[in-house]
Amino acid sequence: MKNVRSISCSTQFCAVIGNPVAHSLSPAIHNAAFEELGLDFVYLACRVEDVKNALAGMRALESFRGMSVTIPHKIEAMQHLDEIAAVDRSIGSINTVINEQGKLVGLGTDGPGALKAIADAEVEIEGKNILMLGGGGASRAISFTLARNAQLGKLSILDIDENMLQELTTDLKTGTDTFIQSELLTESSLASKMENADVIIHCTPIGMHPNKDASLIPAEFFRPEQVVFDIVYTPLETKLLAEAKSRGLKVISGVDMFINQAVLQFEHFTGVDAPVEVMRRVVLEQLES
Repeated sequence: MKNVRSISCSTQFCAVIGNPVAHSLSPAIHNAAFEELGLDFVYLACRVEDVKNALAGMRALESFRGMSVTIPHKIEAMQHLDEIAAVDRSIGSINTVINEQGKLVGLGTDGPGALKAIADAEVEIEGKNILMLGGGGASRAISFTLARNAQLGKLSILDIDENMLQELTTDLKTGTDTFIQSELLTESSLASKMENADVIIHCTPIGMHPNKDASLIPAEFFRPEQVVFDIVYTPLETKLLAEAKSRGLKVISGVDMFINQAVLQFEHFTGVDAPVEVMRRVVLEQLES
């Protein structure tokens, strides 16, 4: 972490905004990377309810270089930006904002981060049936990225919010060639979709700190040879992943996606290559402590 006496008028700062945000590992991972490379940056975590004014403040502060956007602001933040990459505008959510001399530019790193985590785990998604749990910002980013980068067998989405679910379904059907199914999340619909799912991707806050003892999927719903990917990264091993692993299933931790997306954010913030292994080490140390 920067020595307070080294912070000056030339120091640039970045922040993560969300609600809740106390659990975030972003300050630890980014500050360690800044220090490793000797960059004149600091990174903070800010609990935010008023997204519009948070972004107005960023625009007004010349030294406010970059922002990470987390739950529940990934969709709303788009309304208050000056420019959004075309692919992210079609996705309908962002997780990164760059302040280019008062012009706020939004983009997403969740989708590419998730795709790399899947590839690194040597999980084949070509022709597979994907079950996405949750229809929010992270789900949008991941589902669009998978649908545009692989020939999926089918993508099924379950959520409790009918409006959000319908909007995502419509956008995916319009913006991709993938066969899309969606349904309100109930015990019955979950049981039915689990029967044919090859890869399950969990994109809701269930199981996240402080509700570590919760899992959206009853253990008896798992079947052999499924892959379970939980994007929650605190705790390191969620109840969902622990129960899937106990059934002999392959699992992908949200830690891998988190590190991948943070690396991409860091490079957008700074314009230099991220010290990936330093960032990975810091995350694992924080989660295991």
